Amino acid sequence: MRIVLWSSAIVALAVLAGVLYEQFGRYRAARDFPAPGKMVDIGGGRRIQLDCRGSGSPTVVFESGLGIDGSLGWAAVQPAVAQRTRACSYSRAGLMWSDASDAPRSAKQVAQDLHEALVRAGERGPFVLVGQSLGGLYATTFTRYFGPEVAGLVLVDPSHPDQVARVAAFMTETRSLRSRIAVWLAWSGLLRAAVPSLPPQAPNQTAHDAQAVRAFAPKSMVTQMAEGDATDAALAEAGAFRDLGSRPLVVLTAMAPYTGAELRGMQITPQQGVQVQDIWEKMHEEMAAWSSRSSHRLLPKAGHDIQFDDPQAVIDAVLSVVDAVRADGGAGPR
Repeated sequence: MRIVLWSSAIVALAVLAGVLYEQFGRYRAARDFPAPGKMVDIGGGRRIQLDCRGSGSPTVVFESGLGIDGSLGWAAVQPAVAQRTRACSYSRAGLMWSDASDAPRSAKQVAQDLHEALVRAGERGPFVLVGQSLGGLYATTFTRYFGPEVAGLVLVDPSHPDQVARVAAFMTETRSLRSRIAVWLAWSGLLRAAVPSLPPQAPNQTAHDAQAVRAFAPKSMVTQMAEGDATDAALAEAGAFRDLGSRPLVVLTAMAPYTGAELRGMQITPQQGVQVQDIWEKMHEEMAAWSSRSSHRLLPKAGHDIQFDDPQAVIDAVLSVVDAVRADGGAGPR
């Protein structure tokens, strides 16, 4: 009985120490890496981090993909765009500085959160939405519900509503049980202890931004996994809207050959990788057809994170849409 009692006490103390370690880590993250921009109260006791810079119209709004870096995912692009017009990046609910949401995860909920943050922050359309990967479909979903405010879009290596079915013959996305357990135990401090051994989340990220992303990683990874689990539903929801009218649209496709690590992660051969990339290109060609005024640009030296691999290509695409919107007479200097 003594052994059981002592063992239970030791386990309880270890768990308590882990919880305190995690809470102190979150305190230090908020202290050492304050949110860029401001925290916007969107109601319901939640705040969304929104970083808007520059002046001019239309306002460019950046939507990140399925990752953990939130607004920092656009650090290599936003400053240059902000020199020409108003540019806003933000972190979705539960990522980086933003408060988590108890609502079921859906593309509509993401759009509503973003719209509420923009409205309460005093940001007004017309907007040019820029979405990377899954963020591309979040951007089109925003257009579905708040269309009159959206003047143009840039989709950066975007997800396609039919991508799961189209590549099912080659690959099936899975998550290891080890990864799931680590995320489930984020509250215990175990994930934070493992953060230093995690691979870099994005190439060419500044040291400061990389440190910030790692500091908030235990919190953000919980959200990332939940978003990943809800991806199929988000794809189906976004797929119901494929008409962007005559809005200026640029679709950017990453065409750099998959690296060995990427092929191993996808569990496919180099030959299958070529086939998957060909399917990816065709799906983006289809997405370009969602607007009658579109451009589809292939980037042979960029990987999936084009905003880091070839930020100038993203900047050029965004500014070309901004110029087109201004030429339409729908936006002037403000």
